[in-house]
Amino acid sequence: MHIESCRYHKQFVLLKFQEYPVREQAMALTGRLLTVTREEAAPLAAGEFYTFDIIGLAVFDMEGNVLGTITEVLRTGANDVYQVRADDGRELLIPALKSVVKEINLEQRRMFVDMPGELIDAH
Repeated sequence: MHIESCRYHKQFVLLKFQEYPVREQAMALTGRLLTVTREEAAPLAAGEFYTFDIIGLAVFDMEGNVLGTITEVLRTGANDVYQVRADDGRELLIPALKSVVKEINLEQRRMFVDMPGELIDAH
């Protein structure tokens, strides 16, 4: 499909497709997932990542211990938070801050974090 126009309204993105010139026709698409190829995705600045690249990364502490796998990226407003599920089912929330996230390696599908022990132990 081809996007004719795009605008923002509150927390929504309103798209007009050339293939659906009548609003009532387009309403059939409400709630559907819109995807684009990686080549068509918006370019990222250095140090930025697509959410779909972050989900599924294995998370390690700075000593190389496995903390779990990222299952979701939560948007909090101030900063994103990575929801991590450990093998034993425990959940860990990691703030997406440069002071915490030390390395993201998409090729190896790994993230290294430096979190205070009490935050890890609390979960």
